Amino acid sequence: MTETKHADWAPLILIAALALGALPFVGSLSTWVTLTVAGLAMGMMIFVMSSGLTLVFGLMDVINFGHGVFISIGAYVALLVLVPLAAWGTADSLGLNLGVIGLAAVVAMVATGALGYFFERVVIRPVYGQHLKQILITTGGLIVAEQLIHALWGANPIPVRLPETLRGSFVIGDAAVERFRVFAILLGLAVFAGMHLGLNRTRIGLLIRAGVENTEMVEALGYDIRKIFVGVFVAGSALAGLGGVLWALYRQILVASMGMEMMVLIFIAIIIGGLGSVGGCFAGSILLALLANYSGFLVPKLALVSNIVLMLAILSWRPQGLYPVARR
Repeated sequence: MTETKHADWAPLILIAALALGALPFVGSLSTWVTLTVAGLAMGMMIFVMSSGLTLVFGLMDVINFGHGVFISIGAYVALLVLVPLAAWGTADSLGLNLGVIGLAAVVAMVATGALGYFFERVVIRPVYGQHLKQILITTGGLIVAEQLIHALWGANPIPVRLPETLRGSFVIGDAAVERFRVFAILLGLAVFAGMHLGLNRTRIGLLIRAGVENTEMVEALGYDIRKIFVGVFVAGSALAGLGGVLWALYRQILVASMGMEMMVLIFIAIIIGGLGSVGGCFAGSILLALLANYSGFLVPKLALVSNIVLMLAILSWRPQGLYPVARR
């Protein structure tokens, strides 16, 4: 007899409960809307940066502390498009503004995907199955990459101008919602939908999911799990590059350490979501960002530790994360 697998709505209900539960404490509906949209936008950016890494964790049990490299490199490579085509960004045209962002994102993803391929073959491959060495060598790779950024682009922060039509806010009643945050939410949802369909509706996606749940079974069926992993690593690196572009436009300034600064949140989102789970990473990222925004407004000092408190609470409830997949 086969067991019917029912959808698990509890994590999504938790997100809604957090948002609605914060409303009475915030008091003002307009302020709550602004905080919620800002939290969703931040959550989407964290998800884009971390979604590839959670599959790498789940598929090949690799602890890659160098993932922040691809975030920083993606942001800096985007300058190769944003600077020469600055006129597109300053034009009062949504088409041109989205065009320059799209080109910058494509160039960043190609560059970070290629870097990811090199990183996997040269840095990661010799230390498969050796967690301590993985931590040390990938952290070393991150440090080297930051110094290379300093050598190529200089150590001073570089300002990034947000395209003209994404500046300012939409005014909904008394609430002001920044246009770029709406754009980040829509892009994050598109990435999630693409990954969900790719993992659930394509053959390679089914192999990736099977590899996360049972690597030995996939290899026994004759598939080369190593090649699948390389593809996932490249795709995850490219997504980190896309996340770097979004993060750079959000902060409107580039520093070489921007990738390293996000790694704590990225790892917490992955742990909360469950290793290898894209849906869990999505829910975990949103929970992290919403709680940080609400607590930052209500109790600013609590915002500094809100992510740790959330992780402890989630793991006390579900020790393997919101949507556990990898059985390691």
